Amino acid sequence: MAEPVRPSQGRIYFFLILTTVFWGGSFLFTKIGLREVAPPMFVFVRFTLAAVIMAAVFAGRLRTMDRGILQRGVIVGFALGLTNLSFVFGIQGTSISRAGVLNNLFVLFIPLITKLIWKDRIGRTNLAGIALAVPGIWLLATGGGAGFNRGDLLSTICALFIACHIITVSKVLRNDDVYLISMVQFATVAVMSGLAVLALPVPTPLPSSGALMAVVYCAVFPTVFCFTLQNSFQRYVTPTRAGLIYTLDPVWSLLAGFFVLGEHLDQREWLGCGLIFLAVIFPLTMRYFAERRLVAHYVDAPLTPDAP
Repeated sequence: MAEPVRPSQGRIYFFLILTTVFWGGSFLFTKIGLREVAPPMFVFVRFTLAAVIMAAVFAGRLRTMDRGILQRGVIVGFALGLTNLSFVFGIQGTSISRAGVLNNLFVLFIPLITKLIWKDRIGRTNLAGIALAVPGIWLLATGGGAGFNRGDLLSTICALFIACHIITVSKVLRNDDVYLISMVQFATVAVMSGLAVLALPVPTPLPSSGALMAVVYCAVFPTVFCFTLQNSFQRYVTPTRAGLIYTLDPVWSLLAGFFVLGEHLDQREWLGCGLIFLAVIFPLTMRYFAERRLVAHYVDAPLTPDAP
């Protein structure tokens, strides 16, 4: 079979940046929806709808589902469930501006986790990023009226679970059908959040049309649509370049918080957010330039004749 034609660089970067816009929008719409819908119920409805959409669109692929895909999908889905449950409880307790920046700490958690479990080398640039993140979190903790509150803590824990999900995907998944894996992931999150709804019963009045639209947005765009775009286009760029693009997420959440919700940060909060953002982007930028130097070295290296 012929290999699929590689999209143009402009098309690749356009759709990856578009995913960050929709992911950034999920902070805004989640915050709006949580005004009327309890956090676990919000996750339950979002991922149930997403799983149903995936099952309807890719029904023809269900016949290739096997036990291995189901098991691996449940494992990565469990990590995704922890991510999304901590995400909604974090968003409920803090501003989307602060949550967006704190969620981006997953870039620094990944090398820490791989160091602890697989003894991987952290590297000086990652250590520098961690050194920048610590004072940034301290400035957030001492800035604003509430300081570093419960929502901020849960948003930081969410970053840890994001890192766990990314690592789990890279360590567990094989050459699986990405659409079936996504479907199983979504269904797993729906089951987890459904159990959370039963364990944490909170009276939920009939939501307004605005709250329902917020759930639908989060189910369709940052979930089904973005997972499809990510699976389709991220494979054409290096993880470092993808990571740099994904650092745009908190930019959109900051803009949405400021212009739509009227959120305002004081000077210490802005400085803290800036340090955390720099802590994330600095290691990625260093890796990006290291990749470019490595590519240039191999491109410019003279060809040597084969040994006799």
